[in-house]
Amino acid sequence: MKIQVWSDYVCPFCYIGKKQLEKAINNSGYDGQIEVEFKSYLLDPNTPVDMEDSIYNGLTKKYNMSLQEAKAMTQNLALRAKEVGLEYNFDEMKTANTVAAHRLTKWAEDNGKGAEMNERILKAYFLEGQAIGRVDVLETLAQEVGLEAAAVHEVLASDKYTVEVQQDIEVAQQLGVRGVPFFVVDNKYGISGAQPQDLFEQTIEKAATEAGLTRKLNMVGNDGAACKDGVCDI
Repeated sequence: MKIQVWSDYVCPFCYIGKKQLEKAINNSGYDGQIEVEFKSYLLDPNTPVDMEDSIYNGLTKKYNMSLQEAKAMTQNLALRAKEVGLEYNFDEMKTANTVAAHRLTKWAEDNGKGAEMNERILKAYFLEGQAIGRVDVLETLAQEVGLEAAAVHEVLASDKYTVEVQQDIEVAQQLGVRGVPFFVVDNKYGISGAQPQDLFEQTIEKAATEAGLTRKLNMVGNDGAACKDGVCDI
């Protein structure tokens, strides 16, 4: 069974939703039978690549609000993030163009490190306040998850995987996606936004049952006396 997730690296609800999905899969008993595929989405593709404005200044400009109002908004988001075990660092967070980050993750997927790259970029942005719009920052993050430096540099210095990123966005438009995170469960059910945890778990259970998946057993107690391979414990 496959779950597709459209998200952007500067969307605070996307990281929260990712953690909710991971918890739901773990609780479901179907882990190992569910493939999660992350899709690209650009909330603001026109953000300058070299821009490193604080997140507070970015919010005041975007929503025409005061600095105090912007900080209050982020405080509420930080509380929501704590519910799923994330410590958002809005004081260090900066606005960022995420095109290169998405291209890098697409390439990482083709090299067996897509999930690790996706998580590392999210952590770098929301928890560490790193400038993920900068190529040098992305190169360092890629090396940290085990990707070869020269190959990473070659990808980021080109326009490789731009088409793949755009294709994800076009599919999202066809599906009617207007915001992220957006989850498509087994091509049957859509979940828009970081919804209550129960909704993720109920949707996965419904789709898994319809797909004929077998839930893993929850083992209780220690291993007892048993016969294995023709030999019995005595």
